[in-house]
Amino acid sequence: MKLGMWIFMLVCNLLIPAVAIWYGRRFQANPPKEPNAWFGYRTARSMKSRDAWNFAQRKMGEVWGRWGFAMLPLAVVCQALTLLCPDVEAMCMWSLPITVVEVALLLLSMLPVERALKENFDEHGHRRQKEDLP
Repeated sequence: MKLGMWIFMLVCNLLIPAVAIWYGRRFQANPPKEPNAWFGYRTARSMKSRDAWNFAQRKMGEVWGRWGFAMLPLAVVCQALTLLCPDVEAMCMWSLPITVVEVALLLLSMLPVERALKENFDEHGHRRQKEDLP
């Protein structure tokens, strides 16, 4: 029973990095074409112009791809440590923080994307000229 639950929790904790990697590659290779309210990296700054939208999709893909690959081995190692727990309930309770950290990292991935948008685009969504760049 414990091993079965451990395998289930491992798969659950590998889903987030796997999805980040998959969407990361997808957004780098084939990002959503038009700004829309349903799919893609949607923030006020990314939706200012089509150029900003395309930039944000590719940048988010790059960040998610890198961070997803970094999360994979960390999730496996952290989940392996839960095998030391005395029972299934404790193992599940120690697996929860892994998921919370993974979700937090996905949310924090907005920071480098927004920073890159701010560095490369003005407040109207127009690409900054070389002399405007910090």
